[in-house]
Order: sequence, then structure tokens, then C-alpha cells
Amino acid sequence: MRRRRGGLVRTVGRTAVVAGTASAVAGGVSRRQTNKFNEGQQKDAAAQQSAYEQGLADSQAAAAAAAAPAPVAASPDLIGQLTQLGQLHEQGVLTDAEFAAQKAKLLG
Repeated sequence: MRRRRGGLVRTVGRTAVVAGTASAVAGGVSRRQTNKFNEGQQKDAAAQQSAYEQGLADSQAAAAAAAAPAPVAASPDLIGQLTQLGQLHEQGVLTDAEFAAQKAKLLG
């Protein structure tokens, strides 16, 4: 019968291989999980940025709509004043320039 030599060395070698393999696998899993986490954070950040920009655009559009002059509502008072201006212009009391200036003042 032959006696095996290097039993202790062989056992230490196997242990090192097993430990190295386990470490490599654990490192790979850890990197994969970290990458997935980072990708998720990037997607969340992109979604938040998009929502922020959309909200900003909506608020700017609302502000622009509020700042834009509203269409002139044909109130009876305004119509009466425009009619009166037209009559004065037709009668020759107001010149073309005066009529245009007064009309712009009423409408603007």
C-alpha cells in the first residue's frame, strides 16, 4: 500500500480554492446587486427630474396664461363706451388718431 504524501498541503490547497471560489462568487453577486441598485436609483432620479421639469413647465405655462391679457369680455359697459367713441368719431368730434388712442386705451 502506498501512503499519500502531502495530505495537509493538499487539504490547505483545496480549502484555498474553495474559499477563493466562494469569494469570487460573492463579489460577483455583490457587484451585480450594487449595479441593479444604482440603475434603479438612476431611473428614479431621471423620473423625478422629468416630473420636476414637467411641473415646472406646467407652472410656467399657467403663469404665462395668467400673465397674458385675457380676451376682452364684451361687457355692456365696454360695448357702450366703444359705441359712444364710434359715434363721436363719425360726428367728427374725434380725429382718427384720437379715436384709435381712446379705443386702444379701452381695449388694452
